Amino acid sequence: MRFLEDVVLKKWSAAVLAGALAVGALAGCGGDDAGSTGGGGDDKITMGFSQVGAESGWRTANTKSIQESAATAGIDLKFSDAQGKQENQIKAIRSFIAQRVDVIAFSPVVESGWDTVLKEAKDANIPVILTDRSVDSQDKTLYKTFIGSDFVLEGKKAGEWLVKEYEGKTEPVNIVELQGSPGAAPANDRKAGFADVIKADPKFKVIASQTGQFTRTDGKEVMEAFLKAHPDIDVLYAHNDDMGLGAIEAIEAAGKKPGTDIKIITVDAVKDGMTALSEGKINFIVECSPLLGPQLMDLAKKVKAGETVEQRVLTEETTFTQEQAKAVLADRKY
Repeated sequence: MRFLEDVVLKKWSAAVLAGALAVGALAGCGGDDAGSTGGGGDDKITMGFSQVGAESGWRTANTKSIQESAATAGIDLKFSDAQGKQENQIKAIRSFIAQRVDVIAFSPVVESGWDTVLKEAKDANIPVILTDRSVDSQDKTLYKTFIGSDFVLEGKKAGEWLVKEYEGKTEPVNIVELQGSPGAAPANDRKAGFADVIKADPKFKVIASQTGQFTRTDGKEVMEAFLKAHPDIDVLYAHNDDMGLGAIEAIEAAGKKPGTDIKIITVDAVKDGMTALSEGKINFIVECSPLLGPQLMDLAKKVKAGETVEQRVLTEETTFTQEQAKAVLADRKY
C-alpha cells in the first residue's frame, strides 16, 4: 500500500512541476521580452538632431516639421537648439555620440570647421545626415547624405526674375542686398547664384551688400542704413523673407512704397512673406521649403538599416508672383 502511495505522489509532483515550468515558459515569452534590452525595443531608432536656432519663421516651421515627423515615424528624437553658435552644435553632436544614438542629423550654422567632430561620429559608427545646409568638407565619407535646397539655384532664380523685369531698359538699376548669416551656406550660395546671373548686364549694380543675420530686426536696421546712404535704391534682394519683411518696415517709415518705389525679391515663401507678396509689398519670392521632416525620417531609417542612399537629396520647390501667392495663401502650411 505504501508503495502505491509513493508512486501516486511522485506522479502528482511531476505533473505539478511540469505545469509550473510551462507557466514559467509562457511568462518568459511575454513579460521578459518586453523588459529586455533586445527584441522589439531595440528596433526604435534614436536620432540626435542639432538645429541652428529659431532666427526666422522658416526655421520655426523646419523645427516643427522635424519634431512632428519623428513622432509620426516612431523615432526617438533628441533635439538641441544651437542658438546660432557653432560651438553649441559641436558640443551637442559630441553629446549624441556619447549617448550612442543611432543617427545624427544637423543643420550646420556655418559651412567650415566640421571635420574633427564628423570624424568622431564616423569612428563611433554613427551615420550623419546634413539637413538644409551643407559643409565644405573635402571628405564626403564623413556624412551619409545631405538633404536640402539648391541655394545657388535659388539665387539664380531671383536674378532671372530681375533680368526679365528690366528687360529692354537701359538705365542703371541700383540694387541693395541683405545677406544671410556670414559663412552660412544659404548666404554664400544665394549671393553667388544671384551675382552670376546679373553680371552679364552692366546696368545691374549692387551698390550695397550687408548681412541682416536672417532676422527681421537686423533686416530693418540694415535697410534703414541703406536708405540713408543711398537715396536712389531701385531693388532690394533679401536672402530670406524675414529680412525682407523687416526692410519693408524701414522702407515705409522712410515714406517710400515697398514693391513700387523699391522692388523687392526674397527667398523662403513663409506665410508672412507670401502675405506681403499678395499685397504687392514684395514682388517675387523664390521658395525654399522648410518641411524636410518626412524625407529626413525616411533617410534615417534607410541609413540605420545600412541601405545605400544618394549623397545629395534635393527638395522640390517653386517660385511665386503676386497672383500665384494669392492663389495658394489660404492653404499655406507655414
